[in-house]
Amino acid sequence: MRMLLNADDYRSRARKFLPRGLFDYIDRGTEDEVALRRLRASLDEITLMPSVLTGHDRRSFDTALLGQRLAVPLVVAPTALAGLVAHDGETKLARAASRVGIPVCISTQSVTTVETIRRGAPDATLWFQLYVWRDRALTAGLLERARACGCETLVVTADTPVSPNREYNRRNGFGIPFVPSLRSTIDVARHPRWLVGVLARYLLSEGMPTYGHYPDEFRAAITRPNIAEAVRLDHRLNWDDVRWLRQLWPGKLIIKGVLAVKDAETAAELGCDAIVVSAHGGRNLDCLPAPAECLPAIVEAVGGRLTVLADSGVRRGTDVLKYLALGAGAVLLGRLPLWGLAAGGEAGAEAVLRMIVAEMDAAMAFLGAECVSGLQAPLR
Repeated sequence: MRMLLNADDYRSRARKFLPRGLFDYIDRGTEDEVALRRLRASLDEITLMPSVLTGHDRRSFDTALLGQRLAVPLVVAPTALAGLVAHDGETKLARAASRVGIPVCISTQSVTTVETIRRGAPDATLWFQLYVWRDRALTAGLLERARACGCETLVVTADTPVSPNREYNRRNGFGIPFVPSLRSTIDVARHPRWLVGVLARYLLSEGMPTYGHYPDEFRAAITRPNIAEAVRLDHRLNWDDVRWLRQLWPGKLIIKGVLAVKDAETAAELGCDAIVVSAHGGRNLDCLPAPAECLPAIVEAVGGRLTVLADSGVRRGTDVLKYLALGAGAVLLGRLPLWGLAAGGEAGAEAVLRMIVAEMDAAMAFLGAECVSGLQAPLR
């Protein structure tokens, strides 16, 4: 079997394991996928200036982030339905991240509840990602559940007011609700390892997978439409909602999906602890700028008032270093851990994270940087 040595290797293995509908949901962008290509181009254009003969014996990635010590400035990003990639996939991601020494952010739309993940990964540093429901009382109750499970950091996704135009999902019949078709049934049948190892295990143990965090009275299998207005995602969010969350949530508050300096400044004024400069992995709107294009101006404007994180498009450890050199305090990884999870389960998720760290370490050695602060500003 082919050795898995880089992101493309893990992606190829994941593609063989996952049904096409699920793989495309993870892998692809939106509309004509211009934003997806722009992400890659923006990172490829950046070069880092080395310092030679610096005499460093080893590199250190130890990082203080929002009051926590991390072994490396990485976070596993929140991803919906990660539990479909592997059975109990969200818990496996949490354990893998814990062993690497980084946090994992649990999605509102995870298959597994935060309570179950906490029981399965008691030592993990759990963050919680929030999609605000229209019923604010239910939203507040969900946050209480996250706090009770030791989540001290809340990540509010602010860049998804409506469902993105992902035409391939409709062609593949993949969505919520999932609509079975002859094409999708044949596709699943052609991936027997996933069918037996993931879907069948859910069916035998707990039934058709659901959005685990939805209240019992509103929870529906992924094959049924969600008709409850109370738990629809609120597309009318504004900064007053952030003020409400700031008063409600006692821990660290992060706004994810910021690309404009003005929005970053507003987040700082409202007492947010951090923002994530993010294009949602190129999955939402095809005409967005790349985070690498926006990050320097945002860091200059608000870097002294809140922590600036970044994500989108990372395929190599050098991509992480480029975001860090542009001023990010840490980088969130979305697709990569999922490809590792699909390729090799929990061990695969851990392996792909350690691969990125190893690539970072080798690049730092060539750059002559002993720690992240030693990275020289990138050339463009």
